[in-house]
Amino acid sequence: MAKVIVDPVTRIEGHLKIEVEVEGGKVVNARSSGTLFRGIELILQGHDPRDAQEVVQRICGVCPISHATAATLALDDAFGIKPPANGRIIRNLILGSNYIQSHILHFYHLAALDYVKAPDNIAPLAPRYAGDYRLPDAVNSAAVNHYIQALEMRKKAHEMLAIFGGRMPGQRTIVPGGVTEVVDAEKIAEFKFRLKELISFINNIYLPDVLAVAEAYSDWLDIGRGCKNLLAYGAFPLDDSGTLFFARGRYTEGADGDVDPASITEEVKYSWYSDDTGGSRHPGESVITPAPNKEGAYSWLKAPRYDGKVHEVGPLARMWVSKNTQVRALGEKAFSVMGRHAARAYEAKMVAEAMADWVARLEPGRPTCTPHKVPNRAAGVGLTEAPRGALGHWIKIEAGRVAKYNAVVPTTWNGSPRDEQGQPGPIEQALIGTPVKDPNNPIELVRVVRSFDPCIACAVHIITPDRKLRRFRVY
Repeated sequence: MAKVIVDPVTRIEGHLKIEVEVEGGKVVNARSSGTLFRGIELILQGHDPRDAQEVVQRICGVCPISHATAATLALDDAFGIKPPANGRIIRNLILGSNYIQSHILHFYHLAALDYVKAPDNIAPLAPRYAGDYRLPDAVNSAAVNHYIQALEMRKKAHEMLAIFGGRMPGQRTIVPGGVTEVVDAEKIAEFKFRLKELISFINNIYLPDVLAVAEAYSDWLDIGRGCKNLLAYGAFPLDDSGTLFFARGRYTEGADGDVDPASITEEVKYSWYSDDTGGSRHPGESVITPAPNKEGAYSWLKAPRYDGKVHEVGPLARMWVSKNTQVRALGEKAFSVMGRHAARAYEAKMVAEAMADWVARLEPGRPTCTPHKVPNRAAGVGLTEAPRGALGHWIKIEAGRVAKYNAVVPTTWNGSPRDEQGQPGPIEQALIGTPVKDPNNPIELVRVVRSFDPCIACAVHIITPDRKLRRFRVY
């Protein structure tokens, strides 16, 4: 039996270690470890609640908008307010712009080099793993050129976001009750101009590139199956009644179902946190007490579960729960490495085209924010979807200050360690059964991991100095 440790997994956001055991050419056991502790939630304690959307954006520079959105939804809930139509639409446009740049970034600049053969003498495209590059020469050459073009498209998405968000990363306009930005015809026109370019890129380059890779690597529609349970909180509110562009729901053990936030828990048996209860807690009651020397623990990530079951989150979950026809048509094969890439590309198309409708609904001169006061005592929850999946923020306010804050983020779900029942997390389950031709050249492992687009800076909130690890350099 060969033991392989990939530490760190590169071309992701943050610090992730993967440890697997390979027997008979396949992974028989896997561990996913977040190796960084940050404590952002602890930083917020004692702050004015209105600081939350600013502080939590520092969790991640790739998807700060999602955290600002979740924080303001939690504050809207705690304050008992709703944004006016313009405020709701602008929030959606800011978040949607972030989705597009994140999905383009993931495919071209993080994952594509696992499948596209780049020039051998150009950093950062080299060094890399050898072998298993199957794209036809013309398609491969075009994909390399698109790597560069995608950088310009990401820039366009950032510019689009900054029109209403002020800047990126770290937008400045999303606040409780809506946004501080005003609407005028010039901003609408600038947004539409950039969005038109992005829609063209997605339809004519990004989506065709993903489908070309999926065709060349069709065997990867059967690899990385995972837990096959999916969870989505839903995102992009369309009105004041709770209608969402991406539906809230789940797919558990082969059946569609609703989401009850009360059924969400976090477990820490294999995480470097103490828990006096010895069991699981709802995120609103979760404690954050680091225990770096805890026996048996192997990750700074907690283990979120829905009704005690492991669930995958992300574009695949959103597309499946929202009954996207292209993704559902894949059937069992949707639960795979290539299924996740395809879902992400189809989602980028959906969001971009929906934004063209949303921006047209803005009304210049109309209000964008609802006035409000900070209550002395309150609690709130904000459930939304980051590009990488279900994101929840929970806040408790006492004496007008933050008494407790907790965030359960997408990669906490996907990259979680085992739970009290010994159930591996989604990435761990997806790795088990993966064929590995050469344990010294484990490209198969990182293909599986990167299909989830993990963001460890979001998921953990010290690298322990006493752990000596056998390491592989991973490209």
